[in-house]
Amino acid sequence: MATSLFRFNVVDGTGAVSFVGPAHGLKAVAAACSKGPESIADLLEHAHRYDAAWIDSVVLGLLMFDEHNVDALSPEYEPIVANVVDLDHRAFRIVDATSRSRSMIPAHLGLVVVNLGERRIIQIQNSYAELQRKGRGRIRERGVPTRSLFHYQLPDSWSIVP
Repeated sequence: MATSLFRFNVVDGTGAVSFVGPAHGLKAVAAACSKGPESIADLLEHAHRYDAAWIDSVVLGLLMFDEHNVDALSPEYEPIVANVVDLDHRAFRIVDATSRSRSMIPAHLGLVVVNLGERRIIQIQNSYAELQRKGRGRIRERGVPTRSLFHYQLPDSWSIVP
């Protein structure tokens, strides 16, 4: 992945996850939100059509996390979550104070929280570009932009907080 990354925190009724993503990931997440996801898994499934390689790495990171951690970070896994370098940082679930603290440290481009229950995208820090309610982006194949575009428009029920 490039060094220009966002940190994304996604919250649903069962918990929260944190992962990093490329600059174009902001539009991919917004497009996924426009499909009405009810859960983190739904959001990732919708975003998969826009950049499968990125979302596959997020899902793999969460599977690895789940394999090593249950209700809190295992002592062996804590250094992975606490690592302050965001380049290829593994996705993790927010399960305790360490993971919560790490999830609130922005990546190079910023920090975005997506609250699925409240239908809100909160740009805690965004030094890339203002997220619009309506937009388009390039579909990626194996991480490379294609000529194919996707379009999205967030429903009125969603809010974007600057």
